[in-house]
Amino acid sequence: MTYCVATMIDSGIVFASDSRTNAGVDYISTFRKMRVFEVAGDRILVTLNSGNLAVTQATVNHLERAIKSNIEPNLLSVRSMYEVAELIGAALREVRRRDSAFLKENHVDSSVNFIVGGQIAGEDQRLFLIYSEGNFIEATPETRYFQVGEIKYGKPIIDRIIRADTSMNDAIKSVLVSFDSTMRSNLSVGMPIDMACYSRHSLQLAQIHRFDDQDNYMQRLHKSWGEGVRAAFAELPNFEYQSDLS
Repeated sequence: MTYCVATMIDSGIVFASDSRTNAGVDYISTFRKMRVFEVAGDRILVTLNSGNLAVTQATVNHLERAIKSNIEPNLLSVRSMYEVAELIGAALREVRRRDSAFLKENHVDSSVNFIVGGQIAGEDQRLFLIYSEGNFIEATPETRYFQVGEIKYGKPIIDRIIRADTSMNDAIKSVLVSFDSTMRSNLSVGMPIDMACYSRHSLQLAQIHRFDDQDNYMQRLHKSWGEGVRAAFAELPNFEYQSDLS
């Protein structure tokens, strides 16, 4: 399993993904699930993926091969983020059309999801969620974030914090707390965590950072969040029981 999230606020977009692809009693493996496609001053595209690793790898390789071979259209030649989402969806359909029957024969789930976001010069920043079938939806003012993978544990904090005017610093903290909460409750999501922050209209990434289990900031965030939750819980009013029976 995995966990990826991207939140779009007025000031930019925060992307983050874990890197765990397998977790068992005696075997844990990792793989980077974030890709960055960049042309200085023209576009920043960031993809996150969850699901069958072979299918996601093949899809990304298909997209990268088109760029290297100058096959049109490709991720670095299209002029809108909508077309970017279309290209990823088409590549995903092609890979699944080729491989899904063989995977199904061996009872292997071939479903995957992609999140892609960023900005191309001439239009505003945009964020999309692409489904296994290749179709997709776009983030809106009412839905400012997308999650894929093990989403349930990290959703509450993002629901409470992310708004249009949320600051980049607060968006980063909410995303990292959502990972901390998820890792606390689910072994299949784990470090390292890759994070990329995009500032709107900059056409360059403000920062890219990888957090491992020795990262000082993540250790402090984990401790502060845990202590804060316990303190808030202690301040909740007690329930005064009164019988409804007369």
